Amino acid sequence: MRIEDLVKLIRECKIKGISCNSKTVKKGSVFVAVKGAKEDGSRFIDQAISKGAKIIVCKRGLRKKIKADVPLVEVKDTRLAIARLSAEFYANPSKRLKVIGITGTNGKTTITYILEAILKEAGLEPGVIGTVNYRFKGIVLPAKNTTPGPLELQSIMREMVKADVDYCAMEVSSHALEQERVKGINFHSAIFTNLTQDHLDYHKTMGRYFLAKARLFKGLSSSSFAVLNYDDKYFSSLKRITKVRVVTYGLKAGAQIRATNIKYGLSSTEFLLSFPKGELKMETHLIGRHNLYNLLAAFSWAHQEGIVLKDIKTALERFSFVPGRLEKIECKKGFSVFVDYAHTDDALKNILISLRALSPKRIITLFGCGGDRDKLKRPKMGKVATELSDFVVLTSDNPRSEKPEDIIKDIKSGIEKNNYSVLSDRKEAIKKVISMAIKGDILVIAGKGHENYQVIGDNIIHFDDREEVRLCLKSQNY
Repeated sequence: MRIEDLVKLIRECKIKGISCNSKTVKKGSVFVAVKGAKEDGSRFIDQAISKGAKIIVCKRGLRKKIKADVPLVEVKDTRLAIARLSAEFYANPSKRLKVIGITGTNGKTTITYILEAILKEAGLEPGVIGTVNYRFKGIVLPAKNTTPGPLELQSIMREMVKADVDYCAMEVSSHALEQERVKGINFHSAIFTNLTQDHLDYHKTMGRYFLAKARLFKGLSSSSFAVLNYDDKYFSSLKRITKVRVVTYGLKAGAQIRATNIKYGLSSTEFLLSFPKGELKMETHLIGRHNLYNLLAAFSWAHQEGIVLKDIKTALERFSFVPGRLEKIECKKGFSVFVDYAHTDDALKNILISLRALSPKRIITLFGCGGDRDKLKRPKMGKVATELSDFVVLTSDNPRSEKPEDIIKDIKSGIEKNNYSVLSDRKEAIKKVISMAIKGDILVIAGKGHENYQVIGDNIIHFDDREEVRLCLKSQNY
């Protein structure tokens, strides 16, 4: 059956719910048998029927294998089916909510926070869906994924519509695009940050990773617009793919919106912001070259959207920080401590280059790599960290099912210098780098950022880098 016909059928049947998890099926609902990374939903069709499923949606070729007492509808793509059905069930909230999709390897979270600040300054009501949490109108929901599944996504946006939210700034991951999680969303606009190596355990090649990101821009409607990073090497390819209005930003000549005359500091950044109709002298609390790109992306979107310049400038200059994104921890002993989410070699390179430009006495970096994730980036991160830091402590991140020492061994394979040590216990590693610090140093605690947990095997334990740093500083009277 075509997806359009299935949507029509669901509309006519007065369905009471949709689920792709047989455990959550309710009487009178639709069960979509989606094949996931670990489980195949078709194995649980009987269980869904026993719990009251009114219609079963499954992949083609199963009708003869499964005897069902309820209508069994075969479709080519069950992921697409649940995305479209979820949108229909929740009354297509993205048609009444202006959804901004932000995608790219780095910068997505920061940009959603900046857009939220700009929209609030302009007197508009924003909602945010992203890595840190999902939030709107004072409601904060924990984030299980950067981009939730289609059922949760449409449900959240439906609540945003009910709460009279005007805009939803949403991080759109490559996994979400590849898995059709956002297929039922009508995007008002989209922002591209950059593309560097990540998630190759899933996408396998950079080409496939790029094509996953490009889906967002290829699917934009004619009334939408796209904000693209002019300096990124994938810019030209992305510009060819999208058919909508394009606004470009960057530091290089040729970008429509640029930052020049840049002065980096330890607590602020000054620059001249140039755009087609003028210039603005800016000073922001955000530091680092990578954050300039984030600010330019947000400004470009807001300016194109018609937000008053005064409101944009005020919001950008007042904005202070994003949780776990180069978040500065107060210290009274003359050295600086930053906690950051950098978990790719490019992200780590960006923050270390930015901090090196501030002329610290030394940069001491602590980091590890997540288990059961892209192994190819581990040696690259080891090389970047040791090349750009004075000293590095290799430790555990979220090892998951892997042994921390095996992950660290992968990291070490890319290191050519002898300026590092290994301490797999992350708590002890944090104590070590703080004990090493002297006046003028910068400490970088990288990898986990805002996360307040550590995944070890099947266990999830409470662990927050920021808390650990503060406790350690307090214990040493720092």
